[in-house]
Formats: sequence, structure tokens, C-alpha cells
Amino acid sequence: MSNLKNQKTRLPVSMDAFHAFHAFDFASLHDPRMRWQILRAWLQVVTREAFQTKIGIPLEMALLTLWEQGLPGGQVVERLGLPRRAVECCLGDALVVHVDPRKLIRSTDWRGYPHIKRPSSSAFIWDGDWDHRRRDLRYGSRYRFISDIDVHRDNLKQTERFRSLSKRLETGRPWSSHQQGVLLDSEERILAYLRIYLEFLDGMATHGFDTSRGKDDLGVAITREGRILKINRGLHRLAMAQRIGLRSVPVRVKAVHRIWWQRVTDGAVGAAALARVQTALAHCHPEDEPGKQDPVATPEAFDWPVPRLPTNLSKETE
Repeated sequence: MSNLKNQKTRLPVSMDAFHAFHAFDFASLHDPRMRWQILRAWLQVVTREAFQTKIGIPLEMALLTLWEQGLPGGQVVERLGLPRRAVECCLGDALVVHVDPRKLIRSTDWRGYPHIKRPSSSAFIWDGDWDHRRRDLRYGSRYRFISDIDVHRDNLKQTERFRSLSKRLETGRPWSSHQQGVLLDSEERILAYLRIYLEFLDGMATHGFDTSRGKDDLGVAITREGRILKINRGLHRLAMAQRIGLRSVPVRVKAVHRIWWQRVTDGAVGAAALARVQTALAHCHPEDEPGKQDPVATPEAFDWPVPRLPTNLSKETE
């Protein structure tokens, strides 16, 4: 636990830091009219990170210590799911698994799933049937978007996204993002916005998957069967890796199903349990089958484009 106690959460300390943390790729589109929205978002980030540093992380450390040392209340901590951030601090990069992005095609699907039944994002162990409700990422909005701009790279006005953003412009409701500091109030800005994604795609095709791009890891969860499901964050980057045909991308395990946890740990607690989890993660592979409770059925037949990146340039696996 010493590494957990010594770890400090890095906070954004300026507006430039906020831009670097959230939207460095869109700096050329920052609009001064979005200043107050950006400031509000920055203050939210600072407040949240400060709370985690001063209160959240120390509290999670203390709770994990109860469980790790078998102290009174430790079993309750495990029953509540173990504090995720504390587990992440303990296991670090042992939670990173490398997968073929074209095999990571299933994600959790929360459509129609009551909020009260959804597992807490603060817990590492999740209960429930969330892993039986899956979405096919091959037919998701992110992959459609990335494929569309790739196909129409010579005329982005033909893309579905350009048409939808232009329609908002025509109705006096231009699209904006307070986190990115972007206001798309002209056709030129819309096209520039789409070109940034296209440049990101081409950069990945040339240089491989860069973990420094984007503020979040590609988060995944482990199902009761020990299979990998995509959860939140990084869906655009994953779609790009799939479109290009990269051989491997790193994903970070954010949660595991309790049934899998109990089977792997087999009654062990503390460091012994975490060591067993670390060993078992090396044998986890992406889920490629539909779930028993999928809200929407999708065709199984799907053709990926020819991989663009030469295998000898695929630095993400080295």
C-alpha cells in the first residue's frame, strides 16, 4: 500500500493546462466567446480533482486497508465492490491488457437499464446483469462517423456529420462544446472540426496508437465469463484503430464482475487476491458474442476495410 499512499493526483493549474488536459487537438478552434463556459468546466475539473486528492483518495486508501489487512469492516468493503481508484493505484499497469481492436466489438449497453441497477463507477467489483446487455461497436455511431470521414475525406461536405452540424447551424443552434472550447458557427469551422478527426486518424495510421493522445484510457470491464467488454471513454480512438486495422491497442480494466472475481480469488483477500486477479487478466480476451439481453440485434456479417498500417510499423505492440 505504500505506493498508494505516496501517489498524488495531478491537478490542472491554469487554463492552458485545462486545454492540454481536455482539448489540445482542438486548440485551433477555440472561440473566445466560449471563455466563461470553459472557465466553468475548468473550475469543475479543479474542484473534482482537489476533492479526490484531499478526501476521496485518502478515504479509499483507508477502506482498502481494512480489506487488505482483514480488519473489522473489510468484508463490507469487498461486498460494496472495493474502491476502484485505490485498486487502480495498487495494481497500476497490471490492469492494462493489449487487445486486437477489431476483436473488441462489444460494449456495455445501458439503454433501457434502470439507473438504480447500474453499478457504481467508483467500485471495482460490479454486480448485476450488465454484462448480458451488449452493444455492437461495429454498428455504433463512433465507427460510422470515423468511417464516413475516411470515405469522404476529399469532400467532407458529403458526410453525415457535416449535414447534421449544418442543420443545427441553419436553425440557429450551432453545436458547441464547453470542454473543448469549440463553437461551430460556420461551415468553415465545421469542416475544420472534421479535418481534425481526419488528421488524428491519419496520424494513428502513420505512427500507431499514441497513449498520450486523449485524457482517458480505453476503459474496459471483465464479464462473469472473464471476457473483455468496452465501457466508457476512448470510443473515437478505438474506432480509429479498428478502421485502420492496428494489431493491438492497450485497454485498462476499470471493473470486474463479482462472479469472475469470486472464481479467480477463491476466498483470498488483500494482496493475494489482487495477485490472482493480475494473473487472470493476462488470460482475458474480448467478448465477440451477442449478450442474452441485448436491446438491439445487429447483423453478424461485417467486412473490415483492408488494414492500412504496415505490420512492421505497428509500434503499439512493441
